[in-house]
Amino acid sequence: MHRERLTAYLAGGRPPGGLRACPGCRDPRDPLRTAPVLLPGLLYFATESQVWTGGRAFYDPGPARTADDAPRTELPSQGYLLTVGQFSDIVAQEMYREPGEDLDLTQALTHGRAQIGPGRYETLVCAGALDGYPVLTCTAPWRSDDIAVNAPSAAYLRHIGAGIVAAHGWSVHRTARYLAGCPGAAGHWRAGEIESLLTAAP
Repeated sequence: MHRERLTAYLAGGRPPGGLRACPGCRDPRDPLRTAPVLLPGLLYFATESQVWTGGRAFYDPGPARTADDAPRTELPSQGYLLTVGQFSDIVAQEMYREPGEDLDLTQALTHGRAQIGPGRYETLVCAGALDGYPVLTCTAPWRSDDIAVNAPSAAYLRHIGAGIVAAHGWSVHRTARYLAGCPGAAGHWRAGEIESLLTAAP
């Protein structure tokens, strides 16, 4: 998640390029720490976003393969050290709900996965640990090959790509090639087009 998007979730407001404002967390403080993280699994785009239009980004922690059936084993992400309350409120906002209730993370931490509801971001996944802290995220209950993919919008790709560049120090070229291979973007966006998005003036 790009830091600007996280700030909107924590403090409230609309992320740059987004169409919908977030109410913010009960605790709007900045994360205690940030770190780049490579998650085992696949990034794909599906359903329709009310914030960005086009496909939403989802994480499939299962066996990761690209649209052309080549293995892709890691998803570049950014880890934020948050409180349980902050994480719970972000999950609520992903579902367009008002924040206000802490989640029980026991099953996710114990078994690596917990479905807390049927919604698109109501499956919690623990993808390992970093310096003793669990790496938690939320995603859909389905697998990437169980749902029709949907191409993401230019604004969303720019937002995600900028987050990868900032977190991991990847070149724009490498980032564009990565995103162009993700299901949903593949076949709709060429790497050169994504590279142009990432280098265009805001």
